[in-house]
Amino acid sequence: MIAITKKPASVLAMTLLAATAPAGLSAQELDAASDAVATAEADVLTTVVGSVPADLSGLAEGPDVEGIISARNDNKLLVTNASGNTTLSISDGTQIRARKGLFGMNKQQLGQDSLLNGLPVKVKTVLWNNGLVATRVTFSDNDLETANMIRGGTQQQFARHGAAIGENKLGVSANAAATEALRGRFGDIDQYNVKGATNVYFDSGKWNLSAQARNDLCATAGQAGAMDNALLLVVGYTDSTGSYEVNQALSEKRAGRVVNYLQQQCSWKPYRMLTPTGMADSDPAADNTTTEGKAQNRRVAVNILVSKSVDGM
Repeated sequence: MIAITKKPASVLAMTLLAATAPAGLSAQELDAASDAVATAEADVLTTVVGSVPADLSGLAEGPDVEGIISARNDNKLLVTNASGNTTLSISDGTQIRARKGLFGMNKQQLGQDSLLNGLPVKVKTVLWNNGLVATRVTFSDNDLETANMIRGGTQQQFARHGAAIGENKLGVSANAAATEALRGRFGDIDQYNVKGATNVYFDSGKWNLSAQARNDLCATAGQAGAMDNALLLVVGYTDSTGSYEVNQALSEKRAGRVVNYLQQQCSWKPYRMLTPTGMADSDPAADNTTTEGKAQNRRVAVNILVSKSVDGM
C-alpha cells in the first residue's frame, strides 16, 4: 500500500528549486494525479493499492520534480522544495544516476540505497494509479558525498557525545536521562526528516561570527527547540582559495565555532547536537570564480533533523 501525501509548504532556509510541470499538463490533470481528500486541520492523503510496476513504459508522463529528499520510507520518497512536498514511488525500473565530471556529463548508475535524506535531486515521473512514480532520479556526485556525510554524522552522535554528557558534573542525572530517552527514540537514527537549514557566512580565512550570524543561529536554535526531539547537524565549508589542508582545517574551525555558540549562547544542549563536520571547499553553493560566489561558499550550514519515528513518516 502506498500513501500519496501532500503537506503545507514548509519554509526552508536552504535554497530549493520549485518543482516544474511539463507544458500542456493542466491543473485538473495534476489534481487527478493525487485524488486527495482535504480537511481543515489534517494533511491530504490518498491511498493507492497495488505494487509499483517495474515496467514503466507506456505510462503517461508526469511532472518533473526538483528539490531535496526530506523523507524516505521503503519505496516512498518525499521531495521538498519552495512550493511544498511531493510524494513519489520508486520502482525496480527507476533509473538512479549520479552526475560526475566537470560539467556533470558522465553518469553512474546507482542503487536505491543512494537515495539519502538531504540529497538534492531532479526527478522524471509518470502517472500511475492516482500517484507519481519516478522513472529517473539524478543528482550530483558531490551532493551524494554530502548526504553520506550527514548520515555518518547521525550515526556518530551518541558514540562521540554520550560519554561527555555522562561526565558533566552539572545536571548529570537530567542529561543522562535525556540522552537515554533520545537513544530510545532515535534507535534507527539514519531514518530522519530534514525540517530546515540555515547558512551563516564568514570573511575570507576567518571563523569568527558576525552579529547577523549570531542572531541567525539563536533563531535556528529557537525554531528547532519548538520541535519535539529535533537534532542539529553543523557542516562547515570554505571557498576554493588555498590548499585542501588549509581549507579542511578552516571548515572544521568554522563548524566548531558555530557549535560552541549554539551551546554557549543559544542554550542548545550538547546531547541534541550531531557530530560537526568540515567539508573544505566541496559542494560549493555558488561559482568559485567570482567574488560573490566565493562569499556564498564561505559558510556553515546548520541542519534541523527529526527522526521519522517521532515525525510520522
